[in-house]
Amino acid sequence: MANLKSSKKDIRRIKRRTARNLARKIAIDKLVRKFRKLIKAKNLDEAKSLIPQIYKALDKAAQRNVIKKKTAARKKSRLMKLLLSTSSE
Repeated sequence: MANLKSSKKDIRRIKRRTARNLARKIAIDKLVRKFRKLIKAKNLDEAKSLIPQIYKALDKAAQRNVIKKKTAARKKSRLMKLLLSTSSE
């Protein structure tokens, strides 16, 4: 347990930031899950309209160091690859 006033404040700050970061990650996961479900249902128009939202969430998370920049790039690349391979079939 922290004794110093500043250490106690740091603990409170860390809890808030952790909750915020987790919420961002969960939001990204929900969007990706929805995207994959749309792709599976062959609903490509809705999936295409969801891409900008996913990109924005990933970029924002990478910018704020919730996830790494290259992780965001990899996720975006794989989602687009999935969309394009499905649309060409």
